Amino acid sequence: MTYADAIAIGREAMWVVLLVTGPALIIGLVVGLVISIFQAVTQIQEPTLTFIPKILAVGVAILLFGPFMLAIMTDFTINMINNIGVFVR
Repeated sequence: MTYADAIAIGREAMWVVLLVTGPALIIGLVVGLVISIFQAVTQIQEPTLTFIPKILAVGVAILLFGPFMLAIMTDFTINMINNIGVFVR
């Protein structure tokens, strides 16, 4: 295994992490932003107000995007297992 191979594996792993976590993080970010705007408009300064909607939104995102996330992780894992012989040389 050369340095280029290791860098390619690391790059692919980072891309998989971004694809898997991206939907849930973006939805959590949008929900947090909407709640923050609501708090600013209504002048409700309760710091715990954002937790429940964010948790619910991220949970729904994981339910909706779960098959996509699982497919991405499965493809990456199968690719790594299939290339073990190439990496050992």
